Amino acid sequence: MADGGCAAINTKIEEGEGGYILEDVPHLTDYLPSLLTYPNPLQDNPAYSVVKQYFVDVDDTVAQKVLFCFVSQIVVHKNGDRGIHFRRAGPRQKVYFKSDEVHACIVTCGGLCPGLNTVIREIVCGLHYMYGVSKIIGIDGGYMGFYSKNTVTLTPKVVNDIHKRGGTVLGTSRGGHDTSKIVDSIQDRGINQVYVIGGDGTQKGAAVIYEEVRRRGLKVSVAGIPKTIDNDIPVIDRSFGFDTAVEEAQRAINAAHVEAESTENGIGVVKLMGRYSGFIAMYATLASRDVDCCLIPESPFFLEGKGGLFQFIRKRLKENGHMVIVIAEGAGQDLLTESMQSMGQQDASGNKQLQDVGFWISHRIKVHTFAIRASRNFMIVADPTYMIRAIPGNASDNVYCTLLAQSAVHGAMAGYTGFTCGPVNGRHSYIPFNRITEKQNKVVITDRMWARLLSSTNQPSFL
Repeated sequence: MADGGCAAINTKIEEGEGGYILEDVPHLTDYLPSLLTYPNPLQDNPAYSVVKQYFVDVDDTVAQKVLFCFVSQIVVHKNGDRGIHFRRAGPRQKVYFKSDEVHACIVTCGGLCPGLNTVIREIVCGLHYMYGVSKIIGIDGGYMGFYSKNTVTLTPKVVNDIHKRGGTVLGTSRGGHDTSKIVDSIQDRGINQVYVIGGDGTQKGAAVIYEEVRRRGLKVSVAGIPKTIDNDIPVIDRSFGFDTAVEEAQRAINAAHVEAESTENGIGVVKLMGRYSGFIAMYATLASRDVDCCLIPESPFFLEGKGGLFQFIRKRLKENGHMVIVIAEGAGQDLLTESMQSMGQQDASGNKQLQDVGFWISHRIKVHTFAIRASRNFMIVADPTYMIRAIPGNASDNVYCTLLAQSAVHGAMAGYTGFTCGPVNGRHSYIPFNRITEKQNKVVITDRMWARLLSSTNQPSFL
C-alpha cells in the first residue's frame, strides 16, 4: 500500500443512449436517504451575484475523451456524447449541510509538493467566505495525526500568507493509516467533512475511510485532492505542483549546462523526480533546450555497444566538447547491480526504494570515458529533488490549486462523498477514488510528445 489503505468502491454506473456511460461518485443520500437539503448560501453572496448561471446543472457531466474539437461538447448531458463521463464539479443549488453545522478537517499526507499550502488556504477560505463555515481544523502530521496528535484551528487569518511558503503547515507523514482509529477520531470530534490531500496511496486511504464512514452510517463527506509532483495520477489533465517542478528543474539544468560548457569534456548530470513516470524530466528537457539526452523510466536504455548511451556520449563530446544528461530517478534501475542493499526494500508508504541512479550513471560514465580516452572528464551531478519539492507553487499552480480546493468544497457541501476532483479535458470533475488509484499515468514513448523530445535532443531512441 502506498501511503494510505486500499478499498474497492463499487462505482455508480449510469448508461444513456449511444454508448454514454457516467461513472458517478457516491452521495450521502445513497445510504442516508432522508437527509434534508438547504438553499446554497452562494445565491445570496454578492461576490457571485453577477455570475450568469453560476450553479452547475444536475445532469452536467464531462467526457473523459473528446472526439470532437468543439468546446461545447466537453460538457454534455446524459443523452449526448459517447464514452465514459464524470460528474461535473461546481456549486449546486441545494446543499446538504447548514453552514453552522459543518465541522471540517484537512489532512496532508505523503511527500511534499509545491502548492500544498495553497490548497489548504483555499479550502479554508472557500468554506468560510463562500459557505459561512467557521469550524475548520487541520490534522497535524498526516493520517496518524487523527489519533496521535493535536489538531490545529484554521481560520482565514491563520492561513492568510501560507501560500507564500513551501511544504505544508499541517505537517505530513507516510503510512500511519489505521482506519478504525481514524474514523473513531472523526466521529468523536464531530467532524462531518474530511478533505484529504495526497497521492494515489493517500487517496486509497481516503477510500477506506469513506467505506468505514458509510458502514457506520455517518453523515460525513470524504473529499480527495490529488497530489503528486510526478504528474502520474491518471484521468486528470495534470497534478498540482507539476508546473512549478518543471520550472524549477530548469534552473538546475541551466546550472549544469553552464558548468559543463565551461570546461573541456564537461558532462552535467541532473537527476529529477520521476519514480515511475518521466513527465518532469521530459517537460523540463523540452523547455530547457540545453539537454543532450533525457532518460526516463518508460524508455529503457543500454550503455554499451552500437546505439548505446556511451557511444552517444563520445559522439556528442566530440561534436560540442560538453553535454548535459537529464535522468529521472526511476530510470535505469534494472541496470543497477542487484547486490545493492536496498534492492526490493520499501519505504513507509510502500514505494520501492530506488538506487541513486545519478551517482551510478556518473560513475559508469567516468570509468568508461577514462578507459576509452585515457583522459578524465569533468563531471557535475545535480540532485535538486528536495529543493524542488520544498518551494511554494508558482502563479500557474496557485490558480490551479484554488480551483481544486473550491471544487472539493462545492462537492462536499452538495453531499458528494468518496470522490477526488481534478480537470478532465479542461473541465473540473468529480472522479471516483478507484479511477485514480487503479493505475499510474506514464509517458507514452510512442506518442508525439516523446518524439518531439527526441527531435529536440537528437538522442538515440535506444530501441
